[in-house]
Amino acid sequence: MATPILPSRILSTSAADALIASLTDKHGPLMFHQSGGCCDGSAPMCFTRGEFKVGAQDVLMGNIAGDVPVWIGAAQFEYWQHTQVTIDVVPGRGAGMSLESPEGMRFMIRSRVFTDEEAELLESAGEPMRGA
Repeated sequence: MATPILPSRILSTSAADALIASLTDKHGPLMFHQSGGCCDGSAPMCFTRGEFKVGAQDVLMGNIAGDVPVWIGAAQFEYWQHTQVTIDVVPGRGAGMSLESPEGMRFMIRSRVFTDEEAELLESAGEPMRGA
């Protein structure tokens, strides 16, 4: 019997992947963190990998653009665990701490609710990895 393929919790658009590649060329390996804050804190924040300290209250949603990890605060994950999140990019001014800000672009999220079947598969797979 074949092992079922789990749906991805995190995806990225080709436009986001292109900006991530450009930022990687400038800054080296990257990471994202999605908090549950208000205003800019609710946008996905892009950092040079290791610049943001991931802790036990952070959940790894997966990787985008090859090997770029996307973390989310555990409290926010509780709200979003039933949704597939896609990181996209649009013109505009993003958060001051996020690496895309000087580029005149900002990362944003789009989401959809998992189907019942997808949610069951993810639940059967157990809890996602947490930070150290």
